[in-house]
Amino acid sequence: MNVAVKTLPHIPAIEIILFRSVFSFIASYLILKRKAVPVFGNNKKLLVIRGVVGSVGLITFFYTLQHIPLASAVTIQYLGPIFTSILGIFIVKEKVKPKQFLFFAIAFSGVIMIEGFDPRIDSLFLAIGITSALFSGLAYNVIRKLKNTEHPLVIVFYFPLVTIPIAGVLSYFFWKQPEGWDWAFLLLIGILSQLAQYFMTISYQNANLAKVSNLNYIGIIFALGFGFILFDETYNLFTYGGMLLVLSGVILNFLYARSPKSK
Repeated sequence: MNVAVKTLPHIPAIEIILFRSVFSFIASYLILKRKAVPVFGNNKKLLVIRGVVGSVGLITFFYTLQHIPLASAVTIQYLGPIFTSILGIFIVKEKVKPKQFLFFAIAFSGVIMIEGFDPRIDSLFLAIGITSALFSGLAYNVIRKLKNTEHPLVIVFYFPLVTIPIAGVLSYFFWKQPEGWDWAFLLLIGILSQLAQYFMTISYQNANLAKVSNLNYIGIIFALGFGFILFDETYNLFTYGGMLLVLSGVILNFLYARSPKSK
């Protein structure tokens, strides 16, 4: 999905999100109706909150995808699991051991290192990326709170339900008409996003937040490969070092969270 978004730099991010949301809205609605699941769910307040924070996270993430190297955008976004774990202490009352904060600090220092040694990333893009990660962390925690009350597809359905009005109004001011292959990429973004949202929602509803969220960091490896092959993106040794710090912090936290001593 990230690659497809980056392939459309001439289409405003908010417009891509509008197309993505319309596809997700239709697909989710039809499947919910087929399964005879009430589309508006039970805890409407939390579902709307999930839609709002998810929308902010998505808009800011797509913006960074289009303006900075792919792997860097993905790496900054993957601060999300750190915010997920930290916010989880207060929102869903999950415990985080003191040693895990050290691992979080290692990962965060890697992001700072990436920004500091890559001239293509300025402070504004870093701030937008961190905002995206923060709101993603909020969204994941809300999903976990909805574990016992909502069908996964209802949660997915509320994302476009809230996003379409926001993206529709903003797109009116920035609209650029898609042409040719643009339509195929927009459809691909919709399909891939829907699949990712569904499986992500199931995982966050049924497993420990800190463990599941950290698996997202595997995407850095994919982003590096796709960025190099498709967009000729390369990095200096310091930037690679920053990415290594991020991965190290994540892997250490994941292993520690799984160990019996952390229980």
